[in-house]
Amino acid sequence: MKRALDQASPLPRAFYERSPLLVARDVLGRILVRSEKHSRRAGRIVEVEAYRGASDPASHAYRGRSLRNEVMFGPAGHAYIYFTYGMHHCLNLVTGPVGKAEAVLVRAIEPLLGLEEMTRCRGGAPLERLGKGPGCVAEALGLDRRQNGLDLTQGPLWIADLPADREGFTVARGPRIGISVARERPWRFYLAGHPSVSGPRTSRRAAVRRTAGRVARAI
Repeated sequence: MKRALDQASPLPRAFYERSPLLVARDVLGRILVRSEKHSRRAGRIVEVEAYRGASDPASHAYRGRSLRNEVMFGPAGHAYIYFTYGMHHCLNLVTGPVGKAEAVLVRAIEPLLGLEEMTRCRGGAPLERLGKGPGCVAEALGLDRRQNGLDLTQGPLWIADLPADREGFTVARGPRIGISVARERPWRFYLAGHPSVSGPRTSRRAAVRRTAGRVARAI
């Protein structure tokens, strides 16, 4: 995986300049990377949710532009990072045309590189929990509001243009999680059965065994 990423480039802006429903599905199985001076953290995206701006009551942009959501109204291919519940940061990929304020929330990643640093940032969480849930994704990658607005087509936060690898898992979709309105819209996309997907817990022993096997193969 490290060698493949050394030869990879960030996905182009055209990838993000589409409906969040298309981007959400297409980003599954791709590698999200946080590059730093002397290290790199990376994980496979396994769960996301789409949000559709002014037409979506669950979107931060539903009531219009604000200081908090300004990045959503700008060009596609930027990171929108917000702070919620007084404790979690969440990473979103801005999509669609300028002014439409659409985005894809990254809900879960399968950790692949930089596991020691991810574990430290997550307070010693077990492998299968490092990127399981949107708050965990940001924490594992060391993201907060300081990275809000980063251009995903340039780095240091980027998604590799390597072909999506879903490891034999099928793409499923269903209602979004953790919102109080528009819950019925099936705009959550995930790799069905993957141990890093958030939601009902998998047996810890089984999850560790499956995740560890995939990490070993990837590295």
